[in-house]
This record gives sequence, structure tokens and C-alpha cells, in this order.
Amino acid sequence: MILVGGIGTRLRPLTYETPKQMLPILGVPMIECVMDTLCQHGITDAVLALGYLPDQFIEAYPSGVIGGVNVTYAVEPEPLDTSGAIRFAAKFAEIDETFLVLNGDVITDLDITKLIKFHRDHGAQATIALHAVDDPSRFGVVPTTPDGRVIAFVEKPPRDEAPTNLINAGTYVFEPSVLDRIAPTGRVSVERDTFPELAAEGTLYAMPDDSYWLDTGTPQAFLQANVDFLLGRFRNHLVKDVVDGCWIHPSSTVDPSATLINSVVDRNCVVKANVVLEDSVLLPGVVIQNDAQVRFSIIGHHAVIGAFSNLGATCVVGASVHVEAHSQLSGDVRLGGV
Repeated sequence: MILVGGIGTRLRPLTYETPKQMLPILGVPMIECVMDTLCQHGITDAVLALGYLPDQFIEAYPSGVIGGVNVTYAVEPEPLDTSGAIRFAAKFAEIDETFLVLNGDVITDLDITKLIKFHRDHGAQATIALHAVDDPSRFGVVPTTPDGRVIAFVEKPPRDEAPTNLINAGTYVFEPSVLDRIAPTGRVSVERDTFPELAAEGTLYAMPDDSYWLDTGTPQAFLQANVDFLLGRFRNHLVKDVVDGCWIHPSSTVDPSATLINSVVDRNCVVKANVVLEDSVLLPGVVIQNDAQVRFSIIGHHAVIGAFSNLGATCVVGASVHVEAHSQLSGDVRLGGV
């Protein structure tokens, strides 16, 4: 089960018109990267727990196959939060056996086969994959006993009060019996409700792992995901046609005088003379006019960056926005929206 119901607030304005899991990493929608990893571990069937802009997924994959995995679309009738979404989608798809749950905006090469074996070996009702981070305050932290039994589940503690730096990495294994403890109506959170209950009963386990892991939910993280793919850091998805640390779609035009560093130029883009593009992502249809400099920024579909403009960390330009010539922009700049 892939949770893709979030509205992507932190990635606005890109997510006003596009669900964050449909945003591309090197031209490939993020959801396909997730499914490709599942396919490598023998997963054949998945349920998409949809809430926000569900038609975009359904229209993009009308055959019901994504990345070699057969997909069932479960559209929430109303926002149900994480546990509520899991219960609704599982009942909709009639899941009656051990199943995986993944956050659709997390990119990881976690050994899913190993996680499932750990879950079964410990007789757990639910198992969480863990990942070590420097600052756990943005996540749920998970202290455990030496054998992996979860002692507590602490959601987003202050950095200096976190009992461990091992965080919930957004990949779980559930037994179907867990569904029965989730209220059938209303919003229920897996992090604030379900996991603490299971931990109190001693039936929640967790497995640390040092695999590649990235929550792509912020502009900085989305940029990092693209750079990591360029540099081959994500081992499950090796990208072809990376030249001098950059990926340029064949349909795009880049002037020979332009300088590109660790950047992605998606389809049907135009990069004109003397442009500098560094650690940035151009989504389809972007035009960068001559002598503009774009660094550590994301430029949305069909946006135009005017000549002699200078965009620095971290600008996010929405779809079809026209940035005027000679603009000087930097910091947490968000242009465009509804």
C-alpha cells in the first residue's frame, strides 16, 4: 500500500496542480521510482491510497500498472489521516494477509525482503523500518529494546529531548489484524494513535537500516533527490544518459554557451545563451532566457525566467509563471499558485 494522499504543502506552488508523488526525478514521476523498487523485491500488486488530485494518477496510468506493479486505486471519500487511509484502502482492496505500507514521497533502497523476514521472525503485529538522522525533530523517533521491540513512539520531539536518532523511515509491515483496531470512521493517525497503542502492547517492532533514504517533501530535499540520482547515490535506480553530472532530455535545447552543473533539464525546455544552471531542476516546458543564472532552484512547468535574472537558493517557481528580466531573487521564494 502506497500512501499518496497528502497535499504537498511544503512543495507549493509545484503541488497546486500536481501531486508531489507525480513530480519527476530526472524525468520519471516519483511514484514510478517507488514502484520500481517494489518490483525488484518481487512485489506484484499494490494499492494507491489516494486523496489529493486522484485523477492525475488514474489518468497517467489507465492500465493500472506502474513500474511493473499492478495497481488498485482507492480514493478516500474524505481526509482520513494515515491510519484511516490505511484502513480504508485495505478494506477497499480486500487485503487479508501480511502487507507493506510505504509513504509515497520517500525514496529509499531499503531491503524490503529483509524487513519482511525480520517482521515474521519476531512475530510482530507491525514492524517499522528505521533510519538514523542528525536531527530527528522533524520525524517520529523510535527507541527499541536490543531485540527490536519498540519501547515508545515519540512524534517530532525537540532535538535536545529525542531519546534516539533512529526515526520512522515511512516503510512498515502490517498484519491484517492491525486494521481491526483502527476506528472505521474519522481521522486516525498511525504515528499518534496506532503505533503508540501497539508499542504499549509490546507487539510493535522496528528494524534499523543504513540504506539510502530521503523524504522528498521540501524543495531542498526534492533538489537533493535529483542530484543524488545524477550522482548514482540511489543504487536501485541507475540513470542512463547523465553527461558531465547533468541530465538533459533529448527534446530540450541547451545553447552551447550555457554552463550546467548538477542539474536536470526535463523535456521541451529551452536554455539560451550564457545561462548558468547549478543544482537546479527545470520541469517540462521551461524557458531560461539569455544570461540568466539559476542556482539551487526548481522551475515549474512552462515557466519563463527572464534575461539577466539571478535566482538563488531556494526559489520555487510555479507553473507558467513569467519571472521578469533582471529579477534578483533568493531565500525561500515561492512564485505562483492559485
